[in-house]
Amino acid sequence: MLDGKISRKRVLDFFTENIRPNLDSFAQSRELVVWAIAVVAGTCSAYLALLFRLMIGWFQLPWLGTASEQVFEAANRLPWYILLAAPTLGGLIAGGLLVTILPGKRACGVADVIEAQAVKNSKISLREGLANGLLAALSLGSGASAGREGPVVHLGAALASFVERHFSLPKSARRIILGCGVAAAVSASFNVPLAGVLFAHEVILGHYALRAFVPIAISSSLGAVIVRTHLGNFPAFVIPEYQIASNWEFPAFALLGLLCAFVAISFQFLLMGIDRLARSYDLPLILRPVVGGFLVGCIAIFYPQILGVGYDATDAALKQQFSLSLLLELLLLKALATAITLASRFGGGVFSPSLYLGAMAGGAFGLVAAMFFPLWASATGLYAITGMGAVAASILGAPISTVLIAFELTGDYNVTIALLLAVSISTSIHRAFLGQSFFHWQLNTRGLFLKDGPHRYILHTLLVSQFMTPLGEDESDNFNEGDEEGRAWLPLTATIEQALRAFDRTGLDRIAVIDMKNPDKIVGWALKVDALNQYNKALVDAHLEHNG
Repeated sequence: MLDGKISRKRVLDFFTENIRPNLDSFAQSRELVVWAIAVVAGTCSAYLALLFRLMIGWFQLPWLGTASEQVFEAANRLPWYILLAAPTLGGLIAGGLLVTILPGKRACGVADVIEAQAVKNSKISLREGLANGLLAALSLGSGASAGREGPVVHLGAALASFVERHFSLPKSARRIILGCGVAAAVSASFNVPLAGVLFAHEVILGHYALRAFVPIAISSSLGAVIVRTHLGNFPAFVIPEYQIASNWEFPAFALLGLLCAFVAISFQFLLMGIDRLARSYDLPLILRPVVGGFLVGCIAIFYPQILGVGYDATDAALKQQFSLSLLLELLLLKALATAITLASRFGGGVFSPSLYLGAMAGGAFGLVAAMFFPLWASATGLYAITGMGAVAASILGAPISTVLIAFELTGDYNVTIALLLAVSISTSIHRAFLGQSFFHWQLNTRGLFLKDGPHRYILHTLLVSQFMTPLGEDESDNFNEGDEEGRAWLPLTATIEQALRAFDRTGLDRIAVIDMKNPDKIVGWALKVDALNQYNKALVDAHLEHNG
């Protein structure tokens, strides 16, 4: 009897000392609440992604005669003036939407979601997300050459942000919920649940924290289940099963990685160059998409394969249906059409065009390889798959999730080593030349530099107003530059980086803070010890979130 009591006491003591603290910590972190929100956000984001796909079809139905993704086959049967008029008129409507309902007067995408989680407290306006989704669906439905992944990611993130704001969650949890919306949207848009999880971690959050994995996996799984329930369980591209013909081919796959790096770098330079060229012309905003749509229509008259998202043309390249000359022509013209589309302020992303360009480059490379080494070369379609992943990984700056996307889009897991080899070489060379993905280039143009790690964006985004000490009741608010402490001052909107440099330059431990609307008055004091404490706390929080 006594032994039984001792045994129960030991069990109780073990539970109290070892299990209960973990359960209490789990309850305090509100992870169950986050999981529940992930279910809601994932479900709603998946249905919005499905609606977005349907809207593209609805917009293209009046002029193309079909709502399916087989765009260029239908466009081949149309007279030239319709191919010219559709993107031009679509541009006119898109210009009206930009002027009237888009707050930033531009389309939004993946870069805006990265910015939101980094510096905007994970807040994205649902109204802005819906307006951007409408603009993108109209753009792609009228034939503009772009991808649907950027708008879908932004739409899913906006919805997740809307759901989350009704709960008082810590900053790290809000970022996770944002990732949940992104993962569900990617999963539902492309039927790629594994890649949806990794895309949210790799591109949006920038880390693989364990506490973020479960809710994001829940949302991504729901996205896949919903799309498969409504559209069936099939990958975006249905292709034959290819095999690597010989181990002697791997130098060729490495060489393909070099080629894909060149294609990715050239495409990104083209995107930047056309964007800069478009900004140099003083053209009313409402007319910019009109001009862009007209130019895309001119290309489409001769090459309708460049219209829209381009999945049907990509699929044809994977199935070896294009000649070498056509592959090279489409490679150049799709890149040009996409650059014109995005510079003209149409809605859309770069992921689908990157897959397209990679498939064309890989297919062309495979045909050339077969000419010189007919006994060793694998099927052209295998090179197209490999090129598709290598170019997209470089542009997105996401090699891991892109490899999985390529796997899941094709349903072919037999080219793993070739794909990994080409992707690693392509992304490394792209990073060596440009140092950043397309999304981070977009952020840099907005004055936001995040690619150097959390310490850099903390320095650029943490403001003096967040840690300054307000004036005491007995302190004068008159700013006197004759005093020792008046030799230096900081505006209320100064960053912590500017404050730390000012402390170092002056040797002072306290600097006056001025509101530039009333520069003769001091609104508070910036203390060096407070600045350092705030900076260190932000670094610790970022480290805990990334490794929690």
